[in-house]
Amino acid sequence: MKITVVGAGAVGASCAEYIAIKDFASEVVLLDIKEGVAEGKAMDLMQTATLNGFDTKITGTTGDYTKTKDSEIAVITSGIPRKPGMTREELIGINAGIVKDVSAQLVKHSPNVTLIVVSNPMDTMTYLAHKELDLPKNRIIGMGGALDSARFKYRLSEALDCPASDVDGMVIGGHSDTGMLPLTRLATRNSVRVTEFLSEERLAQVSEDTKVGGATLTKLLGTSAWYAPGAAVSSLVQSIACDQGKMFPCSTLLEGEYGLKDLCIGVPVIIGKNGIEKIVEIDLNDEEKAKLKESAEAVKKTNALL
Repeated sequence: MKITVVGAGAVGASCAEYIAIKDFASEVVLLDIKEGVAEGKAMDLMQTATLNGFDTKITGTTGDYTKTKDSEIAVITSGIPRKPGMTREELIGINAGIVKDVSAQLVKHSPNVTLIVVSNPMDTMTYLAHKELDLPKNRIIGMGGALDSARFKYRLSEALDCPASDVDGMVIGGHSDTGMLPLTRLATRNSVRVTEFLSEERLAQVSEDTKVGGATLTKLLGTSAWYAPGAAVSSLVQSIACDQGKMFPCSTLLEGEYGLKDLCIGVPVIIGKNGIEKIVEIDLNDEEKAKLKESAEAVKKTNALL
């Protein structure tokens, strides 16, 4: 199992680290355009192998896509990150050109690759990959919902004052500060609805804190977060590589599901060896349907900027 991560910045390097530590891949290739960065981070990570107990080989390369040949999974993290005060949508001008070029190079050298798009604005970059590449729709996946859901569960465990492992929940919709739809109605603590424990006002606060989760970290750090995004990507990669068939909310091309079409947006999907094995349509109430439709309209407006 050979996996490529394009972009050896904080998110890409964290992703490579988590994949290696989980020890399910034979090789991870880090690629970056900045001279020596991918090679240096790969070497640094390899020097943790005996300490962290993994056998995955990590290599780095500066812009040489031949080194990515025959990758089964490729992750695109390349592009500029957010700065404080920036929205994900403001990155489109630069990142669209980068994602277009990177995805074409990856498919050229690995025609059977499954792509995971992380670059922002993520839903639009995933849509761009679908439009530019001759790949089956199940092999292009946008990462956002897996990360947003992890942030949602963190906020829920905080509100409930309980271990995060007790909590389950999901965020669908667009990967943006206003487009996310945390499904508070369906969230549970050990199969009991969190609405049994938390007031409507507290759940509304959890929802808002989740939606601005990335912006909150950007303000604190001065740049985009990397630990949770890297972990979210590695979970998707592992579900594909190990054919786990796990359910994640991911940005996928919709063709009538949820009453939406010709856009990529976060909905629950089953992730296995073929990428997106199935789109899961869950019953939403009228308010949730309206919010998802509103989120989809915002995504379409960003897509139009392409």
